[in-house]
Amino acid sequence: MEKIRNSVRLTGYAGAEPTVMSFAGDKKMVRLSIGVHAFYKNSLGEAVDQTQWFNLIFWNHKVDLVEGIVKKGTALRVEGRLSTQTFTDKNGDQRYTTEIVVNELEIVDKYEL
Repeated sequence: MEKIRNSVRLTGYAGAEPTVMSFAGDKKMVRLSIGVHAFYKNSLGEAVDQTQWFNLIFWNHKVDLVEGIVKKGTALRVEGRLSTQTFTDKNGDQRYTTEIVVNELEIVDKYEL
């Protein structure tokens, strides 16, 4: 039996220009959102196009690839793992955010989506 692992794959469009952050020790990170479409018919038989947004995180050598190639609207296929963080907002309420830490990135033809 294969080991169970934290893994997710998504194919969609970059929702904005990548945001690059630099850290001590020459570490770099990119944040990027990806919009993924789901098409279905509702109970009235009407076609519905629903978009869900996911936050992506890229580290180190993948940053250079994303910086040089990915722009808003670029069609992407990514694979990574889910990472959930907890933080306290300005009102003192506990909040959660889930991001995808990307291991694999593929630029795809928009007609493949």
